Amino acid sequence: MFRPTGFAELTGKRVGIFGYGIEGRASAARIGGLAELVIVDDADLGPGVLVNDAGGHEALLTCDVVLKSPGIARRRPDVIDLETHGVTVTSALNLWLHESDRSRVLAVTGTKGKSTTTSLITFFLECLNESALALGNIGQPPYDPAIETAHRWLVLEVSSYQCVDIDIAPALVVVTSLGADHLDWHGSLEQYHADKLALTRAQGPHRTLVPDTAVMHEVVDQLGGEVRFVSTDTHDLAASLGLLGAHSASNVALALASVATLTGRTHRELRSIISHRAADFIPLRGRLTLIAERRGDQGRVRFVDDGLATAPLPTVAALDVFRDEPVALIAGGFDRGVDYGPLARALASRHSSTLVVTMGEAGRRIAEAARQIAPSINERAVNSMSEAVDLAWSFVDGTGVVLLSPAAPSFDAYRNWEERSDDFAREVRRVLSGEAPGHAGRSVP
Repeated sequence: MFRPTGFAELTGKRVGIFGYGIEGRASAARIGGLAELVIVDDADLGPGVLVNDAGGHEALLTCDVVLKSPGIARRRPDVIDLETHGVTVTSALNLWLHESDRSRVLAVTGTKGKSTTTSLITFFLECLNESALALGNIGQPPYDPAIETAHRWLVLEVSSYQCVDIDIAPALVVVTSLGADHLDWHGSLEQYHADKLALTRAQGPHRTLVPDTAVMHEVVDQLGGEVRFVSTDTHDLAASLGLLGAHSASNVALALASVATLTGRTHRELRSIISHRAADFIPLRGRLTLIAERRGDQGRVRFVDDGLATAPLPTVAALDVFRDEPVALIAGGFDRGVDYGPLARALASRHSSTLVVTMGEAGRRIAEAARQIAPSINERAVNSMSEAVDLAWSFVDGTGVVLLSPAAPSFDAYRNWEERSDDFAREVRRVLSGEAPGHAGRSVP
């Protein structure tokens, strides 16, 4: 079976691109005229793109190799059928890694914290006057020919979808955390963990940095590379960078350890340099981001957008940040079958007053899980973000936190998490201005 180890080996071949979103378009641009392209997507995207269930799959069966986009599940029957018929299925990211200078590439993955850690590593390198690019899930595909990658550190955010298709490792692999996510894609929690950690087991000499937590010690037998456990940073650097919560201190520690590993600088030296530029760091949107604050005689109300928390683990971490304050949590969305037990237990164990405002099918399951543990839990189901923010604002009543931390994806009612966060911010501005709910609120199925 033909198994390429770089884009150059596609020359003269018939190459399928399965999935024509950002990654698929970058793959087509990267290949250019090297190969005969067959472009297929599950959706009807118009001329030049075949529809998978309307002749597209049959066309992919005629290819020498198929570059699969990350969102297409690795174990889908049609993907398995391709390999059964002798068609190699791989990814453009894997081909790019094979032909790159991997000594200047590091990859960051994890159930939560990977985007922030990717941004921190890039920022820390820039503080040292090192040229660095954040790529992958956090931005553009590194193989996009429009991106100049030479002579730079390349910091890749890698999802579990991508990990499973990578068989060669960069010089450094960072795993930020391990929980439950994307079980509909992976099939089970055990398979999700195996797929996520597969990146650490990829071939080639490399170092693997993981947080020094009980969870990571439990899966040590699934970790590859030269493994190092990293303790949480205790020097309050996270706070000076504008980051909230104990998990942020862990992300900072992993970023420091990564940059120290790559550059040979000491942790003390790095902390000194970074602390002087900490105010220049811009925390990523949708990750425990303070979007508004209202102070009054009773105290203050903070409105926090944690919209990228699309799994239970980051929502649990967000609740812990505000453990001593009243919280109105807005949660729910698309249900992808994850276990909401950990979130339910976190809600039931809170001592400060808490309201759970739920949306969508995932919200229903979150409420059910919470009621099984704490039948008297304060929970309200709503059909729009305007209802959610009105209820939350009324509940905190002058002091506390209105927290959007959904623990679920957004695409039951929104195109993406950004649109959901935009809706939240818009409704926050409305309640703070004293306006009544408008008619443009998004209804939730």
